[in-house]
Amino acid sequence: MKSRDKLYLLTTFIIMVLTGSLSAQAQMENPVRWNIKTVEDASERTVTLEMTASIDKGWHMYSNQIDPAVGPTPLSIDLKDAKGLKAVGELWVSEAPEHKFDDVFQADLSWWTGRVVLKRVFEVTADSYTLSGAIRFQACNDESCLPPSKEPFDFSGSMGISTVSVNGGALHAAGDTITDNVVTVAADSVPAAAATVNDLWAPVTFDAANQADDYKSSSMWWIFFTCFIGGFIALLTPCVWPMIPLTVSFFLKKGKSRRRAVGDALTYGLSIIVIYVLLGMVVTLIFGADSLNALSTSAICNIIFFLLLVVFAISFFGAFDLTLPSKMVNKIDARAEKSTGLLGMFLMAFTLTLVSFSCTGPIIGTLLVEAATSGDKFGPMIGMLGFSLALAIPFALFALFPSWLQSAPKSGSWMGTVKVVLGFIELALSLKFLSVADLAYGWHILDREVFLCLWIAMFGLLGAYLMGWFNFKHYGPADSSIGLVRFFIAMVSFAFAMYLVPGLWGAPLKGVSAFVPPLYTQDFNLYGDGLKEYHDYDEGMAVAEREGKPVFVDFSGYGCVNCRKMEGAVLDQPEVKTLIDDNFVVIKLMVDEKKSLPQPRKVVENGREITLDTYGELWSYLQRSKFGANAQPYYVVLDPQGRMLSGPYSYDEDVAKFMGFLQKGLDSFKK
Repeated sequence: MKSRDKLYLLTTFIIMVLTGSLSAQAQMENPVRWNIKTVEDASERTVTLEMTASIDKGWHMYSNQIDPAVGPTPLSIDLKDAKGLKAVGELWVSEAPEHKFDDVFQADLSWWTGRVVLKRVFEVTADSYTLSGAIRFQACNDESCLPPSKEPFDFSGSMGISTVSVNGGALHAAGDTITDNVVTVAADSVPAAAATVNDLWAPVTFDAANQADDYKSSSMWWIFFTCFIGGFIALLTPCVWPMIPLTVSFFLKKGKSRRRAVGDALTYGLSIIVIYVLLGMVVTLIFGADSLNALSTSAICNIIFFLLLVVFAISFFGAFDLTLPSKMVNKIDARAEKSTGLLGMFLMAFTLTLVSFSCTGPIIGTLLVEAATSGDKFGPMIGMLGFSLALAIPFALFALFPSWLQSAPKSGSWMGTVKVVLGFIELALSLKFLSVADLAYGWHILDREVFLCLWIAMFGLLGAYLMGWFNFKHYGPADSSIGLVRFFIAMVSFAFAMYLVPGLWGAPLKGVSAFVPPLYTQDFNLYGDGLKEYHDYDEGMAVAEREGKPVFVDFSGYGCVNCRKMEGAVLDQPEVKTLIDDNFVVIKLMVDEKKSLPQPRKVVENGREITLDTYGELWSYLQRSKFGANAQPYYVVLDPQGRMLSGPYSYDEDVAKFMGFLQKGLDSFKK
């Protein structure tokens, strides 16, 4: 196989893997389904609790014959209430569990697959009885383990009469003790509501039709599109655009035939794509997939990103150029001149990357920051795929159609204008990252009106620059004669600055709600107060119980762009706001809240003990354990006992659909 064919196959494979990840939907698993009932025997005056577990293929559920210290949570029955009953004998199972060595936990463990029936017999000691509790269990497959789960049950009756009501139970927490399959919850190891063994923190159940949409794939397409636009803008800079005709002409002159020259140019373009995709992979490997999720809420990282973008902006304004060591660039260039074939094309592409770094570096840095803080491990790779594709396409097109080079725009002062415009945009974007840190830690140095004042000033100055009213010293004196393109862009910039002005008095500004701080940071608001919200789950549920209202729970985040979009486009709509204000208790939980808990709390998740130190970690754990989700925004309607009435609902700016979601919860509560 020729070297060029190998490159084509490698590039095709990378693109297929990355684009395939765009359509991947992260669904919450529910591999174990329970059917629980009681069977009465009047002659023996016994009641048998019969529990049947149906386990999906490829999954297994750990048995009750496991030492909890090993890792996974063993199966157990937590009897909350057994009035009028006395346990007889031991737990009966329909088949013996499989005993195998588990590579994940590095221990001999036992589990069931397929289907298993569990029975527990009780002697009836009174005319009537009540039996409630929950089955605690954990399921795993060969790739991952789910958090320990509970399947609650609640029975009551007398001999010949039995009723069932399946509600919920508290999650298994670190510090629980297990004796004869009965769990005693350690009150200091779980959230307050769970410590009292009520249903507020119990997992909810809902079928697949009610699962919230996962918008990660759509956000990945957004990253790709944004970075593609960024790559196209990078083409218009003075470091890249002049390289296109020079490089394509070089291929056409050097090749023995036009077909060979075109093939070399296509290989050159593919090399550009491979280089930048590898750069995205390196970013992921350096930070790690888990760390990328934390970047969006880390104050230190966001401050670093803020300073980095400010430096990039100053560079574009002409204060200095970001350049790589000339010795390294010259060495790579010399190696490219001597090399031939695939290696020569790759080194030439790498040389272009190094030479154009002073212009593309700030753009790449900004795009990588945006992609990395998206919370998806494929973000940087997808972003660099879009960026490099925009860079590579012109080389391929001009190589296929060299006559187009004659009609292409010539290099000139307009490229300096592109750099200055990019500088203003980078400076405006930098405030977004400073705002995330400010919100997460409650510093209040960049509240909404301060943010808007800075943006109004920036885009007003951008319009003035485009009109030729001033120029930066590095680019020479201002030119009072401007073209139509600059004029219309200046008009758009002035109009945008004017659009922001009403926001100083509390206007929603739906068009930029994803970037500006939320309305509650506004000191002066002529447009009315926002929703009355509780920021503690247990406190809000207690208010709902006292007032007899359903609960609207909003899982959000300070660094969540889509949360800000939903607030501006949906939650701030008068009809939505009125419906919520009049009928619901609102609980808004920030999963990236950095305020420390009064004392750390320990829980067991995915078979391991974790410590929750901040309120954000606690609310994130609540969302994962109770609702089986970890993406924001995430909305549910609950009754005051913590049971699901409607939802979940995620990112969808359809106001009518959101109203329907709320109305469904309200109607269910009234029933």
